[in-house]
Amino acid sequence: MSFAELLDHVGGMGRFQIIYVILLAIPVFMMASHNLLQNFTAATSEHHCHVHINISNTPDTNLTGKLAAKDLLRVSIPMDSKLQPEKCHRFVTMQWQLLDSNATITNLTKLETEPCADGWVYDKSIFTSTIITEWDLVCDFRQLKQMAQSIYMAGILVGGIIFGGLSDRFGRRSILIWCYFQMAVTGTCTAFSPSFTAYCIFRFLTGMIIFPLSLSSAVEWTPTRTRAIVGTTYGYCYTTGQFILAGMAYAIPNWRWLQLVVSLPFFIIFIYSWWFAESARWLVIAGRPDEAVKQLQRVARINRKKEEGDKLNSEVLRSNMQKEIASAKSSYTFIDLVRTPVVRQISFCLSFVWFSTSFAYYGLAMDLQNFGVNIFLIQLIFGAVDFPAKFISVLTISFVGRRFTQALALILAGLSILANIFVPQDLKTLRTVLAVFGKGCLAASFNCVYLYTSELYIVTAVAALHNHNRQDRLRV
Repeated sequence: MSFAELLDHVGGMGRFQIIYVILLAIPVFMMASHNLLQNFTAATSEHHCHVHINISNTPDTNLTGKLAAKDLLRVSIPMDSKLQPEKCHRFVTMQWQLLDSNATITNLTKLETEPCADGWVYDKSIFTSTIITEWDLVCDFRQLKQMAQSIYMAGILVGGIIFGGLSDRFGRRSILIWCYFQMAVTGTCTAFSPSFTAYCIFRFLTGMIIFPLSLSSAVEWTPTRTRAIVGTTYGYCYTTGQFILAGMAYAIPNWRWLQLVVSLPFFIIFIYSWWFAESARWLVIAGRPDEAVKQLQRVARINRKKEEGDKLNSEVLRSNMQKEIASAKSSYTFIDLVRTPVVRQISFCLSFVWFSTSFAYYGLAMDLQNFGVNIFLIQLIFGAVDFPAKFISVLTISFVGRRFTQALALILAGLSILANIFVPQDLKTLRTVLAVFGKGCLAASFNCVYLYTSELYIVTAVAALHNHNRQDRLRV
């Protein structure tokens, strides 16, 4: 009897598993909010230099009070090619002659300008406050916006390395509880950041625990036959989270309040996470079978299979999980990913697929303002396209195959992104359609590569284990 059969013995997909899946799905809704949050908290509003009025250079001291705001900008700030005020320069002195309708282009090109020494004025009709408007991350400092998102992504990378190893050493439950706590604290602290540096530090710490949250421990408590359904459910929860983010961002135009609203629910999640059960499979492999029995008996009681649970003991677990225990004793390192030609080829191919899919996906998903349409609407559309994309990918994975689905999704995504390069900026609708189609293909690629990675590495690990056992028998 394997561990999967033991789960069926204590209720299979019973009440405990259903409750567990639901409770673990709630934070997945909020993951999209944090991953894509900077689309709104770091949205760049229309802006121009703060107008510096020099009274001594004014032909009429009362003139400035009589001028309309549009005329005041005209004499203070040069216009760009679209006849809009330039974002990063202003005239050194007020150019009153520009109010004359006879002023020529030749006159304008000779006028002396300077950087925005007194700050900027921002359009607050959509967002009342963002990190851009609060810390003036425009013009020479505009690259700091991308840096902040890169720091968050770096946190995800570091967290995956650190917490992945810690969960194998200290268990899934304790690490998961800590991650909920860290998400609640660092997310809340981000909302109260006194400076851009503090903001980046807290965003890095928040990003660290995104990867552990995505590796939901619910899979270890669900029967094998239902894991695909559970995985798909979590995928759709993340997609639904994109809708939730668009609604919250529309209702809360202040970045600090928005950051706070998407972070505070994790305090509630942290509190109820103490109810979670430690993975019985991990407890057995870690040499703690007595605790594993208690967890299985608890699950059996909730699933109304108390009598079946009472029949379990540590000896039964050891005898029925010999393969899992033997597999766990075989230690693997990063070197094993490139040790043999077959595994090396799989590792390189999967790494390239993961990199290309992630790079393109977040390149599109984190650049919503570049499409020139309503940012809230495009967020909803980007979220909606994931539903049919993931459904179609499940069908093609089941009836055609993994490799075909993976290759087709990446090829179509690449073609749509490349085509967008040659589409003029004025054709906003066409650019948006191509981007949405590409994003859907990338969502399908993610759906496939998650499954592909687990299956390919499991197959190669099992083959290595069988080879190791065969060598042991030959030595005997």
